[in-house]
Order: sequence, then structure tokens, then C-alpha cells
Amino acid sequence: MHPADTAKPDTIPLPVAIQRYFEVSLYLLVLTGFGTLASTGGLDLPTVVLVGMALLFRGYLLATRREFNIPERWTNYLTLAYVAFYLVDYFLLSGSFLTSAVHLVLFGMVVRLFSAQRERDHYLLAILSFVMVLAAAVLTVDSIFLFSLAAFMVIAVVTFVLMEMRHASWRASIIAKESGDQRAYRRMALSLAGASPLLVTLIMAGAFVIFFILPRVSSRYLSAYSPTNDLSVGFSDRVQLGQIGQIQQSTYVVMHIKIDGDTSGGYDLKWRGVALGLFDGRNWSNPLEQALAVRLPDGRYSVLPARARRQLESEEPTPAAMRSIHYRVVMEPVGTNVFFLAPKPATLEGDYRLVAVDRAGAVYDLDLGHPVGRYEANSNIASPTVEELRNASGSPPASVSLNYLQLPALDARIPRVAEQITGSATSDYEKAVQIEHYLMLKYGYTLELPRVRPADPLANFLFQRKQGHCEYFASAMAVMLRTLHIPSRVVNGFRTGEFNDLTSQYVVRASNAHSWVEAYFPGYGWVSFDPTPPGPPQAHGGWNRVMLYADAMASFWREWVIDYDAAHQNTLAQETARGSRRLLESLREKARQQYAAMLNAASQAQRRVMQSPTRWSVAGVLFTVMLVVLVNLRRLTTLIRSRGLRKHPERSPRFAASICARRYRCLPAITNRPVLVALPQTHAGCRISMKRSGRGTDKEKLTWLLRPRIGGDHLGDYVRGLFGHYPNPMLPGLFAIVGLQMGSGSN
Repeated sequence: MHPADTAKPDTIPLPVAIQRYFEVSLYLLVLTGFGTLASTGGLDLPTVVLVGMALLFRGYLLATRREFNIPERWTNYLTLAYVAFYLVDYFLLSGSFLTSAVHLVLFGMVVRLFSAQRERDHYLLAILSFVMVLAAAVLTVDSIFLFSLAAFMVIAVVTFVLMEMRHASWRASIIAKESGDQRAYRRMALSLAGASPLLVTLIMAGAFVIFFILPRVSSRYLSAYSPTNDLSVGFSDRVQLGQIGQIQQSTYVVMHIKIDGDTSGGYDLKWRGVALGLFDGRNWSNPLEQALAVRLPDGRYSVLPARARRQLESEEPTPAAMRSIHYRVVMEPVGTNVFFLAPKPATLEGDYRLVAVDRAGAVYDLDLGHPVGRYEANSNIASPTVEELRNASGSPPASVSLNYLQLPALDARIPRVAEQITGSATSDYEKAVQIEHYLMLKYGYTLELPRVRPADPLANFLFQRKQGHCEYFASAMAVMLRTLHIPSRVVNGFRTGEFNDLTSQYVVRASNAHSWVEAYFPGYGWVSFDPTPPGPPQAHGGWNRVMLYADAMASFWREWVIDYDAAHQNTLAQETARGSRRLLESLREKARQQYAAMLNAASQAQRRVMQSPTRWSVAGVLFTVMLVVLVNLRRLTTLIRSRGLRKHPERSPRFAASICARRYRCLPAITNRPVLVALPQTHAGCRISMKRSGRGTDKEKLTWLLRPRIGGDHLGDYVRGLFGHYPNPMLPGLFAIVGLQMGSGSN
């Protein structure tokens, strides 16, 4: 008979309750897997909408306890139809094996969700859910995946426990009696909900240890498959006016920068990407050739600007001052091969086989197998003084004049404005400063783009709109400097972002994308100018602090999980070894200090003893005697009191009676009832509870003690009866007679 047939009408049978919980948990497992995959942003909108609607419909059926199953024959037809669609999807629609494979997994999941009837269908749904989470791990590098994975694991533990309970309950050969408690299965559900997080915590802890200890056999596998986005605009060798304004409207994190020794965010640097020297009136481009960077013996690359062929004079003179900084950069996957570096970079270090440099100082990654991710560099951020730049004289090198004085056909008003602004300047540096201040004070900054792009965007910015993005300000200043025969170029990169004091890192976002100007001064090289007015200050409230915590977690996830490789593992092992050595050395130092203190105290004590041996000997003897007395104080006290009570027991009757009881160990006869013997007032004055003992007793002393109160005819029999040596049937009468004698005697 089925268990459900023997259950009470108002009680939910155990197999039915387990089946309901299992269906809900399996649905939540599939829903969590799909939610994790959809949160990566790697799915197209139609797929998200269709699969989402199917999951919502399945949830509605579970909530209303309705049944809707696709017949098995139709599932076969649908599967065959999708095989043909898969080929179309792979070759025509998606064009990617990963995307078409994800679509295939989602189709199988939806079909099985509405046709699951056998045990293997449930196993298949659980496996497909795990495959969706695995695909999400490939499609994302965001730390939010960790929380999705934890939620998935909690539901997975509940699902597989219920799956095993369901399997055991439906196939049990012995039917257990159903519980009459209608809340029994609710408590079972609460127990599962409480035990699952604990199990997942233990699993995550074990996985954490295995992940960091297991030797790495590949380098940043997940980051190689992470998706890129369109943030690379503005960093190529061809940029249109207005594009950086689009980038600045995004808060996407581009990179994290950590400068050695900087724990308070004291640097305000610009991170150079590419320098653009060719302007056609609408676009800036970089036509310079690239040369392979020289690899130094220690594995680093020398990234000093490449020199042109047959170039006799360097564009970058040797700086007179040095202010070197070392920094580490962790780039997000933004789809660019440009390294963003501080001004005047000298060396670059990273896992890259080919690195190239152009004459403008831009550094490129030519290693297609290792996209720009994590690297370290050194830069000299020292700059000449104002007086040195004012006194700069001479002619720039021919290569500088050839590449950075070119101008297209311009609006005639632009050169006239440049002349008017710099009319009072006496040096090229003062001209550059005056143009910078003029643009900064007379024009406004805005992120609003014009709906219709004008034919001459630069003239429109200077004489009509008088508002624009940073690339408009940089282009206007560079063009004005060129009209004054001062070599100039536009540089695209990033400003230093917000400093996170939790990680001592600068958080650089897409909104920090920036363009500025570099002007050339003979003898000192390229000097930066920024004519863009400062934007509105950022609000630093409680929510901003929460975001810093989230960024710290994301930074750790990116560097120590996504980019975790053999180098990171080696670093972790070295830090662990150094920490262990420091701890061991500190413990040894403490032990040495304690040992030295003990030796010092012992030597001082020895000197005191040697100076007055008699006094210390007497003190030692007295101390030993006091210690012996203190240890045996209780015994001595008892001995003294017992000796005193032998002569005068009436002074402490209770204590005297206890001494007698311990001494004689008397017991009642076989009646197992205590016999209370009233001792003479002259001896103890109290009543003693006598207990049985298998050992012998001093009968003569007991006889002498009881002789004054018990007649001679009964005394011997009474003593023998106390020790079990008297006939059993006669004991009650004997004890009654003795009791009367004791009572009359005591009165």
C-alpha cells in the first residue's frame, strides 16, 4: 500500500511534502542559474525576454499547483527542430560558438522544465543549471558573481538533499507511520534552510584553500574570455571630436592604480594613452610608426620614446631633475592595447611578449595572447620650473616641427583670436599659459552633445556654442599654439580618479576620460597644459563610502581571483612565508627577553645572598617551615583539636562525635537501619550515626566507651550485634532493651 493511502485525511504525507519542496527548490535552482547568466550582460535581449517569460510561467504553475507538461513526443520534435536552428544560429545569427552553445543550453533547460517526469529529467535540469553558472563565470569578471554563486550553492544543497530524500521515501520497503503534527514538515524545511548555509560556508572555505594552494597551470584563464566593450573609443590613433564626452557619461571602472608609498592619495596625475598630432579639422590621428621596445636583462621593457630614423636630436631631452615613482595598474577588459602610464615613463613590467613604443611616448601591447591587464611601471614625474620654461629658447628638432605644426584649412578668426590673447606675452611659455587661462575662464564645460554635428566643430565651439567637452578645449588650444608656431599635440588618457583609502588605490572610471595638450619647449621637451575648466565636485556621502567598500571587494576579486596566476601564487607564498618568519622571530625575541629577565633576576638574587648569607639562610629555613605548615595546616588543626578533645570532649561535642564515628566505623545490624546511640554527656553529648564496615573494629575500646550506660548482661551481646556476630532473630529485642537503658541513663 502507498504511504499516502495510510495517512490521516488532515495530514500531508511525507512523500507528498518532500515532492512539493523538491519541485520548488529545483525551480529556484534553475531560476538562480539563469539569473546569474543574465546578470553578466552577455545574453541578447530576445533570449532574456523569452526565457524569462517561460520561467515566470513555470513559477505561476508552481504557486497555483497546476500541472502543464509537454508530451514526450513533442519534446523529441522540438529537439530535432532546434538542431537545425542551432546551425543557423551559429553561422548566421550569433556567429559565436559560445553564444550559440548558451542558446542551446537555455533551450534544453526550458523544454525539460515543462516535461520533467522521470528521475533523469530532474538530474538533467540540475546539470543545466550548473552549466549556466559555469557560462556566467566565463562571461563576467564582476565580483557580483561571487554572491550569485553562493546563492546558487545554497539552493543546490537543498535541492540535492531533497532529491535524495524523495528517492528514499518513494522506494522505501518499510512504511513509517505518518506524523500527526501538521507542522512537522515545516520544521523539516526550516532545518534544511538553516543547515544549508552552514554547509555552503564550509564548502566555500574548503574551495578557498584549494583555489589558492593548488598550483596554477594557466595564466588568467577567465580574463582571456571576458567580454570587451566600446570604451576603447578615444584611445585609438583616430578620434573624432565629441566621443570622449560620450565616455564621460559612464561610471564603468576602467582601472585601479596603486603608487608605492602613497597611502593618502597625494598624487594628481594624468595617465597618458596616445598622443595625437595630425588634425584634419574634425579628427585627430596618430600616424607615427611603432618600434619594438627594448627588453632589459631583468625582464622589464624600456619604454622611452622611439627615435625616428637618422634623427640626430632627441625630442625628449634628458631631464635635469628626477622624481621617480613606481606604480601598479590593474586594467579592466576595455578592449584596447594601449598601456596607460604616468608622464615620462621609463620602464614597463608585465607578462607580455611584445611591446611597442612610438615617438610620442605611447606604449602598445602587441601580444594578442595576453591582453592589457596587470602591469607595473616607473615614471619620472619631475617637471621644469616656471622660470626655466620662460627662459627656454632655440628651435625645436626638425621631426617635431614636421609633425606638430601642421594645420588644416581653418576659420580665419582662430589665428586672430590667438594673436589677441597672447599679445602681451614675451615667451612661448607665457603664450601657452595665457591661452590656457583664456579657454578655462571664458568657456563652459558641458556633457550635452549637439544634435546636429556642425561642419566646422572647432569654430562652432569657439565662436557660437562656447561650451564643450575636454577634447574641444584641448583641440582649440593645440590649434591656437600651432598658429603661433609652437609645436603642440592632443593627448588622450585619464585623469586621476577617486582615491580608495581602504585599498590605497586610485579608482579610475570611464567618466575620468580626458584630453589635454602637450606643448614643446626646446631644451625641456613636452610640457602638459589643461585648458578644460574643472567639473562639478563629487559628492562624498554615506553611499559613496559604501561604493568604496564595494570597489575594494571588486578589486580583490579582480586581482586575486580573475587574474590569479602563478605569479600571484608565488607572491602569496612569499608573503605567507615572510609573515610566518616574522611571527616566529617575534616569539623568539619575546622568549629571549623573558630568559634574559629571569637570568637578571637570578643574578641579582645571588648577589644579595652572597652579601648576607646568614640572613638569607634563616629566611629560607623560615620560608620552608611556613610552606610546610601552610600545606599541612588542615591536618595540624585537626590533630591539635582531637588531642585537646581527648581530655575535654564536652567543649565540642559534635566534633568529638565525628572523631568517634571515624575511629570505630560502627554499623547497624542486618536491619539496614541506622541505630542512634546516645553517648554519655561526659564523653560527647551527641548522637552518632553508625555505618557498616567490612573491616574489623576495636571492640575493647567500644566496650569501654559504652560500659557506663549499658548493663554488663547485654553489653557484650550488643557489641557483637553491631559487628554482625549475633543471631539475627534476637537483634530487635536486644536493641530495644539497650535503647531503654540508654534513654533512662541519659535522663
